[in-house]
Amino acid sequence: MKKLVVLTGAGISAESGIKTFRDVDGLWEGHNVMDVASPEGWHRNKELVLDFYNQRRTAALNAKPNAAHYGLAYLEQFYEVTIITQNVDDLHERAGSSSVVHLHGSLFEKRSEQNEHNIEPIFEDMKVGALASDGALYRPNIVWFGEEVPEMNTAIKLVQKAEILIIVGTSMQVYPAASLVQFVSPSVKIFFIDPKPAVNSTERIKVYAEKATTGIAKAIEFIKNIK
Repeated sequence: MKKLVVLTGAGISAESGIKTFRDVDGLWEGHNVMDVASPEGWHRNKELVLDFYNQRRTAALNAKPNAAHYGLAYLEQFYEVTIITQNVDDLHERAGSSSVVHLHGSLFEKRSEQNEHNIEPIFEDMKVGALASDGALYRPNIVWFGEEVPEMNTAIKLVQKAEILIIVGTSMQVYPAASLVQFVSPSVKIFFIDPKPAVNSTERIKVYAEKATTGIAKAIEFIKNIK
């Protein structure tokens, strides 16, 4: 089966009611992003940070996958599909996608603040002072501003092997995730789905200037017939 790689961002989950990561005014759900999404913010006010992610986790648990999530899972009937997502929710998995790489971490994982590899699942609220097995405090397993992206090398290798690429729900303006398109083979067909696409259709790039749910539906009809 051909290898199909999908890059997804906040736009695909927005249709499930999950708000995008950052508004144009630099706020995330009313908070300055640096207060809730940076190591400095964590050290200043752990209770605020944990409360913030507890709320985000609850919102994600209450959300449901939409047609775009289900459509990508459906493509596994025709291709070897891997999803590389900037999202921290689990809607791809709940829709049935079997191979998902979370570039920016997950709301449903906690880790030692001293060891990024000491990770445990979490579905309830996190409490201030909870300790990991190494004796360090647990923190959300979210990649914050100023931190390395642990899964970046994995994502690069997947994109390099891609035979078809879908980009949906992301403007591809946030780095390092945006740099992934640089590693795609020149022969790979790219499908770009965004209400306000930053690129134009070419012989190689097919653009669907619409939201994720309708764009994915149209792209699937085209993609599933590629031999």
